[in-house]
Amino acid sequence: MTYLLALDQGTSSSRSVIFDERGHIHALAQQELPQIFPQSGWVEHDPMAIWRTQLATARAAVAQAGLHARDIHAVGITNQRETTVLWNRRTGLPVHHAIVWQDRRTEPLCAELRARGLAATIQTKTGLLLDAYFSGTKLKWLLDNVPGARQQAANGELAFGTVDSWLLWQLTQGAVHATDVSNASRTLLFNVHANQWDDDLLRALEIPASVLPTVKPSSAMFGEIHPDLLGAAIPIGGVAGDQQSALFGQACFKPGMVKNTYGTGCFMLMHTGQSFQTSTNGLITTSAAQTTPQPEFALEGSVFVGGAVVQWLRDGLKAITSSADVQALAETVPDSGGVVVVPAFTGLGAPYWQPDARGAILGLSRGSTLAHIARASLESIAFQSAALLQAMQKDAARVGAMAVTELRVDGGACVNNLLMQFQADLLGIDVIRPAVTETTALGAAYLAGLATGVFASTDALAAQWRAERRFEPRMAPQQAAERMASWDHAVRQTVL
Repeated sequence: MTYLLALDQGTSSSRSVIFDERGHIHALAQQELPQIFPQSGWVEHDPMAIWRTQLATARAAVAQAGLHARDIHAVGITNQRETTVLWNRRTGLPVHHAIVWQDRRTEPLCAELRARGLAATIQTKTGLLLDAYFSGTKLKWLLDNVPGARQQAANGELAFGTVDSWLLWQLTQGAVHATDVSNASRTLLFNVHANQWDDDLLRALEIPASVLPTVKPSSAMFGEIHPDLLGAAIPIGGVAGDQQSALFGQACFKPGMVKNTYGTGCFMLMHTGQSFQTSTNGLITTSAAQTTPQPEFALEGSVFVGGAVVQWLRDGLKAITSSADVQALAETVPDSGGVVVVPAFTGLGAPYWQPDARGAILGLSRGSTLAHIARASLESIAFQSAALLQAMQKDAARVGAMAVTELRVDGGACVNNLLMQFQADLLGIDVIRPAVTETTALGAAYLAGLATGVFASTDALAAQWRAERRFEPRMAPQQAAERMASWDHAVRQTVL
């Protein structure tokens, strides 16, 4: 048996998963990661806590599986994207807390860059919208606000990275300062057409090139884990940002294949192959996980509040005592009774991009109950995801791509059968839940396995992908269109 270890460093936890070469899970260990909120709109992590929890879960997973480090063939890393770390090359210590992807402190800087007319250039070169979400402005903030940081950077004393780079540095005890194309593509500093850092963008954001990591394909030899950490030197053969890793783990290797991850938010990616498409429908273009130096791309849309609406039902409305109870409550009524919930608690993401939108419950009548609100809350996840896929299909149609015929799903909320059936009904296509739903970690393991010869090709990976359940649409297309129209009407009411 060949074993692969995936390090899955997320926003709320660090996890380690051991797979065999068939994609079966042999061990899973997880530790919560504390969140730091210095002030409104700011979100930080302690980089040392990221490292400690990730190393602890790796050790725990190896022990849980009854293995030794020498039994692990290779390691893959997948990570929360855009979260920004700046550290001292000599000491290996961070100069500040990590600034998390959710952090909005650099929005004034983004507004200044937009006023200078840089938004179009950035989108053309990077595929991204000019937003505080991405890493580049976070790095500039650190250089400008940490005492002495800019001078230290000029002297070559500091290293920047997203969480993957930080973990690579720690795992190799400072021997490797690198990242992969999927993480680099989220920085506002990386030209995705050339797969290299862009001098013009570095000048625009006043970023010295000396702080930047080397960029490699997602499946490549990144180095070895130092033997003191786990007990043996293990090759690191894969790195990818979490959503690109999930796309890879879902075996979505061909243009037009789509996956949606139902987590706290929802992240939908469509593989577009070697075709770079600038969206005209509110999406971004990003680098897909790559197994060669050849650029490959994906269209991406993000829903800010997906499964988090269930947490709101639990903690805010006290409608349920645990998140698992939501399906049972929603199924006590045959439908939402005309109620529509728009969970725009922090504005609306793609494809709307309405930061000033606020949540709303519409269509209430004297007969409305908590059960109707619960069902409408679940449906809101599917409505938002359907709007993403419709936007993707419009972009794809513009370049003559084939219509999407199925949606592969993963993430915590995909276990909810009521939600998945409603998603299929709205879209009019099959929604498929895989046998292994840990697709983010699986993608990292697959990338490492490809780099180290466990798998011959992506065709071999596609051949072992298995569906656990297929949800086929039951709703008439006209009814689905009417439901989407009522959703679109509700969304328009949320913009103040």
